[in-house]
Amino acid sequence: MDAIDRDLSGGKAEGLQPEPSAERRLGTAVRRRPNGFVRMARNRKARVGVIMLAIIVLSALGASLFSPAAPNEQDVLNKLHPPAWQSGGSWSHPLGTDQLGRDMLARVLYGGRISLAVGITATAAASVLGIILGVLAGYFGRQVDTVIMRLVDIQMAFPSILLALAVMVILGSGFRNLVLVLGVTSWVFFARIVRADVLSLRSRDFVEAGRAIGATHFRLMWRYIAPNLVGTITVVATLTIARTVISAASLSFLGVGIPPPTASWGGMLAESRQYLSVAWWTATMPGLALMALVIGVNLLGDALRDVLDPQMDSNNP
Repeated sequence: MDAIDRDLSGGKAEGLQPEPSAERRLGTAVRRRPNGFVRMARNRKARVGVIMLAIIVLSALGASLFSPAAPNEQDVLNKLHPPAWQSGGSWSHPLGTDQLGRDMLARVLYGGRISLAVGITATAAASVLGIILGVLAGYFGRQVDTVIMRLVDIQMAFPSILLALAVMVILGSGFRNLVLVLGVTSWVFFARIVRADVLSLRSRDFVEAGRAIGATHFRLMWRYIAPNLVGTITVVATLTIARTVISAASLSFLGVGIPPPTASWGGMLAESRQYLSVAWWTATMPGLALMALVIGVNLLGDALRDVLDPQMDSNNP
């Protein structure tokens, strides 16, 4: 007995070692989880997407500085002039000219302004409508959910591009009508995803706690549920921008989007169809710009999903 007491007082009794801490049981020290900006900086897709978008956005915003001529300035004596690196080309028109002698670099840069403006504006309009209806459907359920989801099902039964084409034929071409049509045809994507998130959030403990202290429906939706939708909405909005840019270019290609002579990538592709065999650059330049913008937006959207989705983050430590 005395031996045991002596051992305990010295902290060396056999079989009575102190209980290991939680950190030692886990085998590693507890580390603080990197914030979103750090994880985005470490994501390769995010870096590539941000660089691509930065180049496109800065080029579009500085179009007046980088363009050697006005986008609609015609020089019929230099029509279908090849790019500077090709035989017969000139650095006065680095990307060549089109069938009317207009500078391709200027039209691509100014067309980027139109594409970015349409994509961002239409996505903003779609997000406002879709988020409001999605939150209402998920929070109240029952008849409200049934009515809103049936509207979503009816609209999704029609191909979005055909629906947009039909409405544009009725309303007429133009920037305002294009944004309106693309916003109305894209809200369903926000509504479905937001509704699914709200259905899982409305029964969470923090929402029940707010309901217990007498919070109104509006306060529960605005202060308790809406902040938890930011990650999902950010990802959906980013990917929707790419979709609306392609849709806008498609409608302009079909002649019901941005009317000529305003520079737009879809309109430039439509005008260059009959010159592909003799002037490949008239279609290649706007096509490459459109492809780069969509790829950059999609890469950024995928990176945001990886960073903001806990399941994806746990699978990619």
